[in-house]
Amino acid sequence: MSVSFHGIGQVCATFLGSGTEGQVVKMTDRDTVAPCSDGNSFCGVAMCVKDDACCVQVAGFVTIPYSSTVPSVGYTKLSANGTGGVKTDEAGREYLVVSADTTAKTVTILL
Repeated sequence: MSVSFHGIGQVCATFLGSGTEGQVVKMTDRDTVAPCSDGNSFCGVAMCVKDDACCVQVAGFVTIPYSSTVPSVGYTKLSANGTGGVKTDEAGREYLVVSADTTAKTVTILL
């Protein structure tokens, strides 16, 4: 039996702004998102970017890249790492981490 969290609880919303697909984004203005800088709190993950619109996953399970130390499973404080992924950060927001792939350097979290 394999385990999969893909698509569970997924909620997406379309915003103005920019981002790169698969990378975390932050709110920058009303209805607007942009890529995160190092240490930023993130509101979700850019799923599709076209022209000046960005579809952002704001809830549900998502797999994203991480840097630095492997995030621990359970509730872990995370923030943006400045390169599109996340990092463990005591000043960050708490997310449920359910899986980490140390080979691919990805982590699955509940937004």
